[in-house]
Amino acid sequence: MNFISDNLAGASAPVMQAMAEANDGFAVGYGNDAWTKRVEALFAELFEREVAVFLVTTGTAANALALASLVQPWGAVLCHHEAHIAADECGAPEFFTGGAKIVGLPGDGCKLVPEVVTDQLARMREGAVHQVQPQMLSITQATECGLVYTPSEVAALKQAIVPRGLKLHMDGARFANAVVALGCTPAEITWKAGVDVLSFGGTKNGAFAAEAVVVFDPANAGEIPWRRKRAGHTLSKGRLIGTQFEGLLADGHWLDLARHANAMASRLARAVEAEGKLRLAWACEANEVFLVLPPQAQAALAAQGAQYIAWSDGALPVGQELQMGEVVGRFVCSFATRQDDVDRLAAVLVAV
Repeated sequence: MNFISDNLAGASAPVMQAMAEANDGFAVGYGNDAWTKRVEALFAELFEREVAVFLVTTGTAANALALASLVQPWGAVLCHHEAHIAADECGAPEFFTGGAKIVGLPGDGCKLVPEVVTDQLARMREGAVHQVQPQMLSITQATECGLVYTPSEVAALKQAIVPRGLKLHMDGARFANAVVALGCTPAEITWKAGVDVLSFGGTKNGAFAAEAVVVFDPANAGEIPWRRKRAGHTLSKGRLIGTQFEGLLADGHWLDLARHANAMASRLARAVEAEGKLRLAWACEANEVFLVLPPQAQAALAAQGAQYIAWSDGALPVGQELQMGEVVGRFVCSFATRQDDVDRLAAVLVAV
């Protein structure tokens, strides 16, 4: 029963088949191949507009390049203080931006609200040479606590930063899960709501190693080809990234995979809530379940070999702080999660 992360699952069968087909023979290198060109057209179709697309192999690279393309070394990126770019990327955003500052903000469930952003901007004096200048707001979809931003919430955050001219970045490592959860189109939750650049995740959702930087105004993408090359992500065999996205995006496969992952997480959350013995740290809105686990639950899970992550409690709402011995357990479902394993895990939890 492995629920540590959705990036521990392998690649889906259609993705592997697409890679096998692209692997045959020879092709032009460095992203100039037919597969990559087709995928660039697919992204334009997916987002209902012309976009600039840059394929890379990791989410860290996608985020760092997206930020570096629009933030200067004396700039600042506002984000939640537990955002992946702030807590889990080993300083890559700061490195690739040439030293831009990551400014962490509070928010329940790792979600930001306009009032908090506006308050922070008021403290950062425009044009003050002694302060970094805010140039980007970054949000995660779905958040590090498994919550999703609705299109109206994204649009409200955009409106909060418009007066200061900030760009809006979306870390979409679990973008597919959010799209499925919201029932909206990719366009509605991104550029139509004000997003300027998206890190489009594939690896957590059935790819082998495939992520994309999607810039919604190609005029803002001029530096990325050189930055991607310097970052070591301009692959000579670029077709093997492009073909992964062909496999994912064909016939809505990427959404089917996310739909299964979300359904498995929802099944687990419903089973635990119905029993009423354990509480959810945050609502289950995508493919992650966060449970407050007392010591006896932790012991029961260990005895059954259930694998999960003890998560940070830094984004819990006021009044819901952990008690002595409790931890927040993160259980992540993927396209490969089996219903039998979910039911076995639920049986362990409800028996506590």
